Amino acid sequence: MQTLASFVVIIILLQSLLFHVYGIHKTSSHNILKDSSPFPSDFLFGTASSAYQYEGAYLTDGKGLNNWDVFTHEHPGEILDENNGDIAVDQYHQFMEDIQLMTFLGVNSYRFSISWSRVLPRGTFGGINYSGIKYYNTLIDALISKGIKPFVTLNHVDYPQELENRFQSWLSPKMQNEFGYLADICFKHFGDRVKYWTTINEPNHMLILGYISGTFPPCRCTSPYGNCSQGNSETEPFIAAHNMILAHVKAVNIYRTKYQKTQKGSIGIVVQTSWFEPISDSIVDKEAAERAQSFYSNWFLDPVIYGKYPKEMVNILGPALPRFSSNEVKNLKNSRADFIGINHYTSYFVQDCLISTCNSGYGAFKAEGFARKLDRKGNVTIGELTDIGWQHIYPEGFRKMLNYIKDRYPNIPLFITENGFGDLQKPEMTVKELLHDTKRIQYMSGYLEALQAAMRDGANVKGYFVWSLLDNFEWLSGYKVRFGLFHVDLTTLKRTPKQSASWYKIFIEEQHVHTEDLIVK
Repeated sequence: MQTLASFVVIIILLQSLLFHVYGIHKTSSHNILKDSSPFPSDFLFGTASSAYQYEGAYLTDGKGLNNWDVFTHEHPGEILDENNGDIAVDQYHQFMEDIQLMTFLGVNSYRFSISWSRVLPRGTFGGINYSGIKYYNTLIDALISKGIKPFVTLNHVDYPQELENRFQSWLSPKMQNEFGYLADICFKHFGDRVKYWTTINEPNHMLILGYISGTFPPCRCTSPYGNCSQGNSETEPFIAAHNMILAHVKAVNIYRTKYQKTQKGSIGIVVQTSWFEPISDSIVDKEAAERAQSFYSNWFLDPVIYGKYPKEMVNILGPALPRFSSNEVKNLKNSRADFIGINHYTSYFVQDCLISTCNSGYGAFKAEGFARKLDRKGNVTIGELTDIGWQHIYPEGFRKMLNYIKDRYPNIPLFITENGFGDLQKPEMTVKELLHDTKRIQYMSGYLEALQAAMRDGANVKGYFVWSLLDNFEWLSGYKVRFGLFHVDLTTLKRTPKQSASWYKIFIEEQHVHTEDLIVK
């Protein structure tokens, strides 16, 4: 392991030298620093991951089956390369090596998630798996020993299959108590060292894929949203969301009443965001863009911050949207998140489909707010389009998104919990081409510049996490889409730094030096 570590250091130093020689560094991170940096000295720079996408160790040391274990094994054809997360990048066994990679990057935080089925293989229907507890304790201690703060997500898409089999998971209020039980155990065993908690990752995005389009497990939907054997796209996502929001509230209440005073940490939630640009200056398209926000990120943020759903959702969904009881509203307001986690990758144009007629398209129907999402208007695209159909490079949309959140939820701290660029690995691509990832460097440079602009605008951002440290299992794309700063050979699992790893390392170093200069001055 030490030999590999020395090899990686040498490669990173050589790549750093190349950046200076060929000017890549000068045209990227240097330009970002042309104005005084808004990053405070305690700003978190990190990388992000999730349990199913990274750990592997399928059913190892007492882990139970989760929903993605079952889905990928029963429906391999739904995954682009017909693969799964049984091994993933094997972080369960190789986390010490990965922590060395983080140390080389100079990050001061690492975002990872708890595998629910590794800690509670059958939820409350079985015992605690103390081998799983031991694994996370060892991981947390190892991170801290290297000066890396653990930033922990309780649930990132995967959950015990037992809960789906018994009561259809998030469609049942029973899931609230299940989640509360998981949260309590994690706070008890890890909270003395973990100072940053998030409850659920991207619940908005997970529900759209799982209960509207039905492409993610539990694969529930109805026409015209998708083609599933069960479900109801215009009612079920909102029932599941209601239970998720109340599960978040339960976890926050447990933390506040039992742990926060002594553990002195903070807790929030992570939502997926996109910027939605009206396709025209018409009033109806501007209103459609606002509906798109309300049926996406505001769907969860309004309840956890203000205790109510966005008015646009209430107006369109009517009785299909569950209502919070007076006691639930009180609990929502009393358990306001300490911060919001923002995952952001892309932007869209939005066209009205409420007044206008749209016969098809992503976002065009009732459960999506009658707000059609498009990557272009005429011949004009929303930024630079990429080989990944949903990712459009538009840094200005990131700045607009952060300012929108700043204005809608004043003064609440924000963390950029995911931001990154994906390469679609084509058959003809070589490893050398994947390592020479200048497009990722350009993406990160542009989005970090937009982040700093938003912070100068007043956005209260406290940290930035790149997705992702390593190439990993990217859900329906399998291993064909690579977001990592480090390339992973799927046969040997060898980690090799890409040029973006060197770029991020230099960027972080410059922020540190710049902050020291400001303190001296």
